[in-house]
Amino acid sequence: MRMPVISHAPMSASGGSAEYEGFIGWVLSLIDTMGEVGVGLAVLIENFFPPIPSEAILPAAGFLSYAGRMNFWVALIAATLGSLIGAWVWYGLGAALGRNRTRWIFEKMPLVDAEDFDKAETFFGRWGGTAVLLGRCVPIVRSFISVPAGVERMSLVMFTLYTALGSLVWNAIWIGLGFAFGPAIEPALEQWSGVLSKLVVGLILALLAWFVIARLRRNARRRREGEPQAPAGA
Repeated sequence: MRMPVISHAPMSASGGSAEYEGFIGWVLSLIDTMGEVGVGLAVLIENFFPPIPSEAILPAAGFLSYAGRMNFWVALIAATLGSLIGAWVWYGLGAALGRNRTRWIFEKMPLVDAEDFDKAETFFGRWGGTAVLLGRCVPIVRSFISVPAGVERMSLVMFTLYTALGSLVWNAIWIGLGFAFGPAIEPALEQWSGVLSKLVVGLILALLAWFVIARLRRNARRRREGEPQAPAGA
């Protein structure tokens, strides 16, 4: 089903009307309407709805800064605060569940087993703060890297520091690109917002299909080789 077209005029620096489509268009409208606060809200939403990519949203804030419609530094701070608040929520969820309950959830999820949790726990135990810092600059991962930090009860002060620093760098890159390319950003957003929305959804579905197929093949191989089947519910 075709996503509704979201039309609004203010995004254009020249005062003309611009049209954006899909869920990305909705977020662009949010930024245009609410200014720097909208930038923070868009990044906060991304923490819980990864199909909204900051790589497509933050350059709009940079363009508005270039056009004098938004303060660059306030937008950067708002985006970083949005990242931080979302990370705190995921951290709190991991801390509330704890290791045993999180591991139990992994065991009960289809096509996932405790082995996956153990590997993630080992990785985080080895890299700790570095995993949080770099994870904030990796699509999709940046939304969930906070969970193992909460499970492991990483120092909240250090977690906040690493998260804020990683988010600040990531947000500065994309807002800065929007500012640097200036008016070239607007026609690209207007022309490709709907296509980009569909591509993002398609990519996520493709990754999900790849994961399911890979896990089914792995489980079939284990059965053929006589390996004990992990209690994955798969």
